[in-house]
Amino acid sequence: MRYAVQAEGLVKRYGETRALDGIDLEVPEGRLLGVLGPNGAGKTTAVRILATLLRPDEGRATVGGFDVVREAHKVRTLIGLTGQYAAVDEALTGVENLVMIGRLLGLTRVDAKRRAAELLERFDLSDAGGRAAKTYSGGMRRRLDLSASLVGRPQVLFLDEPTTGLDPRSRTELWGVVRGLMADGVTVLLTTQYLQEADELADDIVVFDHGRVIASGTSDELKATTGAQVLQVRPMDDAHLGLVGDVIGEILGERPELAGGQATVNVKDPTVVPRVVRRLDDLGVVAAELSLRKSSLDEVFLALTGHRAEDQTTDEQDAEKLEVPA
Repeated sequence: MRYAVQAEGLVKRYGETRALDGIDLEVPEGRLLGVLGPNGAGKTTAVRILATLLRPDEGRATVGGFDVVREAHKVRTLIGLTGQYAAVDEALTGVENLVMIGRLLGLTRVDAKRRAAELLERFDLSDAGGRAAKTYSGGMRRRLDLSASLVGRPQVLFLDEPTTGLDPRSRTELWGVVRGLMADGVTVLLTTQYLQEADELADDIVVFDHGRVIASGTSDELKATTGAQVLQVRPMDDAHLGLVGDVIGEILGERPELAGGQATVNVKDPTVVPRVVRRLDDLGVVAAELSLRKSSLDEVFLALTGHRAEDQTTDEQDAEKLEVPA
């Protein structure tokens, strides 16, 4: 198997804080690796090292077979980068932004205009191409920003939380764009806090926490690590929720979480579910909804780290603020 991105033992320090503490990564050519973790977990630091914007304090990494420190100029010819916030010039039009980047990359003016037109059409921005970027919606700016990272036809694309701040519709639209890139054979490394995003897009997933990789595998493999399925029961009558909790606690030996009008609990032995159903029936409790499903990635993250993906400590926030290019 050929790898577009490889990293071994990456360490990056900011004073007393280790933003990265021995990270190993491998991304096969043509696949999408999802990197999960809360703010401050080290995701952006890793991307900046791989994109040649930071030097690691220890370890090594290659992109397209080229060392990101010793052969940084060669790496830059292969990659595209979209950061957490749109980096377009808001005073320029969509066309002008893309033509400017094309010219900076060495394209002739004719070729730069042709490439800009191709990308604007691909990202459904042709009608807005003549307008200043400051008039674009958040979703349109993110699409323009992604277009800008593709002007040079990169083989490897780094997407650092590209859907941060987008509404659900814009996020879904951007997912479609990423799927199109994958279909074209582009290798993608995607960092995200949105576990559903990784579930939807990633071939493989690694989970960062406190600067370390704490788990890796496919979505299904990670979900299997909890060794449990999730039982959810919503009674027809909200007044029966406490009784549902009592029944589940009695049979499973574990009190479920009662929230949002439903009881939720991990189940290691699914054969107990019929007992729950029968007991509720004996008590005259009617279930409006009852489901047994795999653990979600959010629940996997909680099981692995003891906190949810959106949580972060003050120390992690401070470390993230220190993540600036050297």
